[in-house]
Amino acid sequence: MLKPGTTAGAESLERAVRQTVATIRHIEGYELIPHVCRLLGEGAPVSVDRLAATVGWPVERVRETLRAHPAEWGEQGRLVGLGLTLRPTPHKFTFEGRTLYGWCASDTLMFPVLLGKSGLIESVCPATGKPVQVRVTSDRVDSADPRGAVVSAVRPDRRVENVRTDICNLGHFFSSREAAAAWLEANPQGMLHTVEEDFEIHRRVAEHQMGWSACGGTAC
Repeated sequence: MLKPGTTAGAESLERAVRQTVATIRHIEGYELIPHVCRLLGEGAPVSVDRLAATVGWPVERVRETLRAHPAEWGEQGRLVGLGLTLRPTPHKFTFEGRTLYGWCASDTLMFPVLLGKSGLIESVCPATGKPVQVRVTSDRVDSADPRGAVVSAVRPDRRVENVRTDICNLGHFFSSREAAAAWLEANPQGMLHTVEEDFEIHRRVAEHQMGWSACGGTAC
């Protein structure tokens, strides 16, 4: 965990990468994550049959796995949200005229890597009410406003029963480390990273640890 006012070094970033990978692997059916994101990234609900065909799993296995999560469903039993969602949340990612949403701040910082798209992330600091805007490509953060914005995260080292309540609801963009102080006090197991650090952590996770990058480790 980084203390407010500090910057992550290479060792701290690598530790955060390992923690994030370990947490992902505690999520049942984590293999579905990049496929769900890419299919929903097209901007429309996804049928279970299509997801199963994309992943290469039997349909019933996909259904059973999704039942273990707070997945969001639309009409005709189609999936509309699992990490990436078509329904508005405080964290949105806009690219090519399309707007998608994330269950947490870190989700939106991984979307450019998973989708291979550049765009604009927008959120609101829950402590100050100030808007936070981040311009990203698939391999870097171009700008963050406010410049001192940080991302909060928790990474449980146990089986994740409900990814939204156990992880996602605690992941925010804060306008500064000072604005995040009360969150860190309430969540002493949590981590704070700059926007650039959090992006780099999730880029490494997606590209090098999980093999999920849409770009194959190169800029899209």
